[in-house]
Amino acid sequence: MSRWRIDVEYDGRPFVGWQRQKSGLGVQAALEAAIKSFSGEAALVAGAGRTDAGVHARAQVAHFDLQGDWDADTVRDAVNFHLKPQPIAVLSATAVDDEFHARFSAKSREYDYRIITRRAPLALSAGRAWRVGVALDADAMDRASKMLLGHHDFTSFRAAQCQAKSPEKTLDEISVSRIGEVITLHLHAQSFLHNQVRIITGTLKLVGEGKWTIGDVEKALAACDRAAAGPTAPPDGLYLSAVHY
Repeated sequence: MSRWRIDVEYDGRPFVGWQRQKSGLGVQAALEAAIKSFSGEAALVAGAGRTDAGVHARAQVAHFDLQGDWDADTVRDAVNFHLKPQPIAVLSATAVDDEFHARFSAKSREYDYRIITRRAPLALSAGRAWRVGVALDADAMDRASKMLLGHHDFTSFRAAQCQAKSPEKTLDEISVSRIGEVITLHLHAQSFLHNQVRIITGTLKLVGEGKWTIGDVEKALAACDRAAAGPTAPPDGLYLSAVHY
């Protein structure tokens, strides 16, 4: 029995999310089908992050076990061949120790959220960014984001259906930067609550529009009430960008 780690990128638009579901095709299920097609084995794939429907990944990490004797290049190339035409790519495959677990061995995760501020619709980036048709003050958004750094009760930034045992999380890094019409939010933490990044993004957008102040963000955090924070940003602009071990 060999355990394999794979690093994966995908366009989340055609999928119901990472997790295998009865309601449609998940990235996990697509990988499992591809692995079975090349190896003949019904492997169970575990991922580092359970991305939602429409959310993308530049660096998702997953693992699975195989009985057969394969080399890394064959695993990578064979899975990619059988994934066609799904927009999923295995970037690398590495044999790892049996104790490695893509989710539970992870020390931290990074997410990026991409906003494009322009009036014209998106052609090349449709479904891969949140188009906002008004100007946003990225510097003000960055300053307000610092209110969320550190260990807090993030109930205000948690989806109602979140299954985490505790709303308390530690946000190690958050920043908002702009290059031209593209604004990028970058967040780094050990783990995140369901929709935490998207709710933070929707809240900071209010700051960028001048509708909220830094103080309003601070009050929303302290309220520990989902109704106190801003809207949930769409999944289009969210990317799982790194997993650290």
